[in-house]
Amino acid sequence: MARILITSAIPYINGIKHLGNLVGSQLPADLFARYMRGRGHEVMFICATDEHGTPAELAAAKAGQPVAEYCAEMHQVQAELARGFRLSFDHFGRSSSTRNHRLTQHFAGRLDEAGLIREVSEKQVYSVDDGRFLPDRYIEGTCPNCGYDSARGDQCDNCTKQLDPTDLINPRSTISGSTNLEVRETKHLYLRQSLMREKLREWITSKTDWPVLTTSIALKWLDDGDGLQDRGITRDLHWGIPVQKGDQPWPGMEGKVFYVWFDAPIEYIACTAEWADAHGKPDAEWERWWRTDRGAADVTYYQFMGKDNVPFHTLSFPVTILGSGEPWKLVDYLKSFNYLNYDGGQFSTSRGRGVFMDQALSILPADYWRWWLLSHAPESSDSEFTWENFQVSVNKDLADVLGNLVSRVTKFARSKFGETVPEGGSFGPQETALIAEIGARIRDYEGFMDAMEIRKAAGELRAIWVAGNEYLQAAAPWTVVKTDPEQAQAQIRLALNLIRLYAVLSRPFIPDAAEAMMQAMGSDDWSWPGDAAGALRVLPPGHGFSVPENLFRKITDEERAEWQTRFAGKRD
Repeated sequence: MARILITSAIPYINGIKHLGNLVGSQLPADLFARYMRGRGHEVMFICATDEHGTPAELAAAKAGQPVAEYCAEMHQVQAELARGFRLSFDHFGRSSSTRNHRLTQHFAGRLDEAGLIREVSEKQVYSVDDGRFLPDRYIEGTCPNCGYDSARGDQCDNCTKQLDPTDLINPRSTISGSTNLEVRETKHLYLRQSLMREKLREWITSKTDWPVLTTSIALKWLDDGDGLQDRGITRDLHWGIPVQKGDQPWPGMEGKVFYVWFDAPIEYIACTAEWADAHGKPDAEWERWWRTDRGAADVTYYQFMGKDNVPFHTLSFPVTILGSGEPWKLVDYLKSFNYLNYDGGQFSTSRGRGVFMDQALSILPADYWRWWLLSHAPESSDSEFTWENFQVSVNKDLADVLGNLVSRVTKFARSKFGETVPEGGSFGPQETALIAEIGARIRDYEGFMDAMEIRKAAGELRAIWVAGNEYLQAAAPWTVVKTDPEQAQAQIRLALNLIRLYAVLSRPFIPDAAEAMMQAMGSDDWSWPGDAAGALRVLPPGHGFSVPENLFRKITDEERAEWQTRFAGKRD
């Protein structure tokens, strides 16, 4: 049994996330966690809400709430949506937790002792009309590198060049739109990332099994222009983790907080400590996942995130971990995703364009969305959600292929043989061929899942469903029963066992339907099929089963057209 640590990029606290956010981190991480648990491994799957920084302050002000109250409320909203999509986190924590405060301050102190933090007197953009220093992401302007007119103060989303706010041409406040900006002097702490450049390069290039997308983004940031730059890790804000060295004040840093991108990844560790606290476990229980001197040396650590988060997880967070000089666990495999676009454009909160998590669950159950998103995951390139594609995928894959098989088999079996697995007959050449095909495809499915090739895994799972349908079409027990009822019994016995096997294999993708299939088969045997022949004999003759409600309903043309109109949003 392996020990598997999985973290999903933590969603920001302000607002409900759209389907592109979901498929870019949390959902594929959940798929992998469920699969690894199904294979019998010990899994720790961690996520949290990212609660610090100016966006939280502004969102709270807009809502007319104190920021701490707003974050607590939105954490509950996001936790409930995660449950709605059946995301199987071991713990869903908060970056504002006491654990994260202490750990962030601890890491800052260790980095300072290692000579990796320097104090910088710098000039920052101050908005006179807003009465505050503007964080990098709240300044927009024209990129000096590519000319994109909506570049942020920390990075251009068009060319991905790392920027400082003072680099922007014609900068403006995104809070108020004001161009009445001044450059004022302030002091901040900088993480000396540049000193770690070669150590990072050595570490990144050693990860030969990482996706090309992940490695190429990391190396681009490492080598682009002047290479990896030192980055400020403090901000002039009120909401956040106070700047301290451990539990000691940091002279000259009074009234400042740590930059959200410094404390957010540390929450992965803190969240595991929160899990231990929530379950009354001692520190040794979370440390065995994160401290290589306390048991984490045999842990394999996987991270899941969108491509925009890759630089911070391959560079800045590793600098924090490596620079501390302590034996913390580093990521072993980082799975990154491209973007999911929406019906010819982009998702947009401001324009109400696209489907957001709460809206999705209000019109269809989670499994419909999980299947489409995972089977169309934006792995090698950006992908696009269209209602036509969604309708076809649900109707053909879920309703026609899987749902129809379960319905036909169980209803026919009950009508001809009662509600127990029939015992007559024996397997012939058709059954032997199906068992061999299913066995080979399960091994291929495992290979794709182990490698986190999600679209290929979904395709193989669908092929396993199709194999069962093709067998039934060829064997035709509804015809055979008229001339050879014993042979029909053997065929149906195999088909009922196939449904239980489908439940096990499908559970990572469509957990609710899997539970319904397993319950209908009167079983709770979720053991992974090491041997297809044995797995297809788990339900013995005489074992009771029931006919489940229709697993999946089809999406009508009228529904598709109505949803397409409803979620089109406001056009420019």
